[in-house]
Amino acid sequence: MALTVSISSMLLMGCQSLSSGSGSAPTPATTDSAATTAVTDSEGKNNSDSTLTMDLSGRHEYQLDNGLKVVIKEDHRAPVVMTQLWYKVGSSDEPVNKGGISHLLEHLMFKGTDKVSSTDFERLISKYGGVNNAFTSYDYTGYYELFPANRLSLALELEADRMTNLKFDASTFAKEHQVVMEERRQRTDDNPLAKAYEEFRLLALPDSPKGESVIGPMAELESITLPELKAWYEQWYAPNNATLVIVGDVKPAAALAQVKRYFGDLKEKPLPTRPEVRQTGFRGYQETTTKQAVKVPTLLMGYNVPSLWSAKQNQSKQASVASKDTFALSLAQDVLDGGLSARLESRLVREQGLLASVGTSYSLLDRGDGLFLVQATPRDGVTLAQAQAAILAEIDKLKVDPIDKDEIARAKTNTMTGLIYAQDSMEGQAQMIGSLQSIGLDDTLLAQLPAELERISIADIQNAAKTYLVKDNLSVMYVEPK
Repeated sequence: MALTVSISSMLLMGCQSLSSGSGSAPTPATTDSAATTAVTDSEGKNNSDSTLTMDLSGRHEYQLDNGLKVVIKEDHRAPVVMTQLWYKVGSSDEPVNKGGISHLLEHLMFKGTDKVSSTDFERLISKYGGVNNAFTSYDYTGYYELFPANRLSLALELEADRMTNLKFDASTFAKEHQVVMEERRQRTDDNPLAKAYEEFRLLALPDSPKGESVIGPMAELESITLPELKAWYEQWYAPNNATLVIVGDVKPAAALAQVKRYFGDLKEKPLPTRPEVRQTGFRGYQETTTKQAVKVPTLLMGYNVPSLWSAKQNQSKQASVASKDTFALSLAQDVLDGGLSARLESRLVREQGLLASVGTSYSLLDRGDGLFLVQATPRDGVTLAQAQAAILAEIDKLKVDPIDKDEIARAKTNTMTGLIYAQDSMEGQAQMIGSLQSIGLDDTLLAQLPAELERISIADIQNAAKTYLVKDNLSVMYVEPK
């Protein structure tokens, strides 16, 4: 089962919706493809009646002369269009003493330009039946609008305007500065488990900027000045550091013409080099205890592991081996924790009664090295050390005991269905395209995932577990009540 919301919300900061309700023609690289993976039954046989499809048909990719990447995905099921603008900058790019500046800038992006005030911005979106929002993560900051399809030009005009013409007003900045600090208090300082997780990431990722939280430490947030925020905007917000994703009831040629109209004359900028997001593992077993105002004790465990991104960055002959390991780790995570019949839930929660809850997390599609996480709450009378020992025993069994065909079939099916269902909506499709493009992975790799997963054997899963899920590569935190 997924990690709790209080933990996973630390990885993404989002604003609430503020409203409800030129150049030469670039060369397109059009993708019209689909990939399938067959669902297998408990005996490992193909079930030809159920086929999972990664639909990449209707996808069109362009690049403007100023460096703006544009991905247009046709979806004619409803007369609406989702527009998302993704900037390749997030909390992992921030200076060591200015944590949270990316998220603070996200807030200020809704406060108006010389052309459109914040009030007019909200009024326009509401008047034409749109919704909008924004989000900041370790690797990117994104802004989106969902409009009736005939209002695509409005979304593009608004985003192009605030890419270059944002106002930096002292009184507005002071107000939003306080809003973000209060958000920090509510989400982290007043959330004992979130505070513990913040400490845990620093323990498990000491050399990576992803060891910090997205919202940043309070002292660093307080220190951010208006000139620093403006400099951050001018440094990173440029067409050649952005990906524009359009998904909906549009015709690609007409949509591209609108994009060129509003973005074509914007100037590219020299961009800084992004900080390293690698984290060396195998530093030796680490264990610590934190006292928090929690009602029940909680166990946090994290193994340092590569993602598909970091595996692909490896230029040595071991790159293909590392890539296979990331797919294997993803399937291993599902074997351990892919529903009520998975090993941790069925054995430690229901059969042995040692845990009240348990969840795991591993992101195959991430930028930089990541963590294979386990979070568990023991039942009354079971210590955190006993809970840890039970979980480690199940991980050790994964390395050597046979994995049933139905377990591996379920793991592969769960992995694919999770990705497919996440793209069922226009927002989900745009989210997948934009997030992958923003971390340096081509979203068309989704078409390769079924074949990649099919190539992973039981031996591959066990070898990856033997390589990475070892005590020498493990960080543990006991979260105990004060």
